[in-house]
Amino acid sequence: MMTTILKGKKAVLFDLDGTLVDSMWMWKAIDIEYLGRFGHECPPDLQKAIEGMSFTETAIYFKERFRIPSTIEEIKEDWTRMSIEKYRNEVPLKEGAGEFLEELARRGLPMGIATSNGREMVDAVLGSLGIQGCFQNITTGCEVAQGKPSPDIYLKVAEHLQVPPSACLVFEDVPAGIRAGKAAGMTVVAVDDAFSREIRVEKAALADYFIESYLELTGGSYGAGD
Repeated sequence: MMTTILKGKKAVLFDLDGTLVDSMWMWKAIDIEYLGRFGHECPPDLQKAIEGMSFTETAIYFKERFRIPSTIEEIKEDWTRMSIEKYRNEVPLKEGAGEFLEELARRGLPMGIATSNGREMVDAVLGSLGIQGCFQNITTGCEVAQGKPSPDIYLKVAEHLQVPPSACLVFEDVPAGIRAGKAAGMTVVAVDDAFSREIRVEKAALADYFIESYLELTGGSYGAGD
């Protein structure tokens, strides 16, 4: 499968949360804790509602929907403080992702990250995992006009890498991100994640490929010990 999906590709782009690192559990816990401070329960439609939004767009959404008295910058600062230690100490790479990054580097393929997160959090998790040097470009949602499913962020990364969109391969874990990659004219691989497993059929239908683990690409023994 590795040879098939990389055929004709000159760059590989990744979403971060739920795609490259196993962190979606953390954001759900932060949402529950943060809203609880203001007397709100975390509504069941929240994750779907904010899917693909940039860090700033999400803060605006929270402020307006839940009438949070803090400023947008204060909300973002609170979330950064709440997440930073978890990113540094509790968030691992997705299974087989490290080996896949090594293989892409061995093949000389440039790599980029297109994430809705703030830069400080991205640096924290990539630094703790020792993989920051793998990426020739890291672009956050706050650096483009519109968050996913707009193609803006993926087009921006491709521009930085000086690679045509049609020669880019994207890895994503949620429909908004998959749509963003496809709208950018890129080939998209949907990645399984526990927090979007109930919509895996939708993800597989939207994407060009679907994987349950990066081990499927590196020849690892996916399923061993499950």
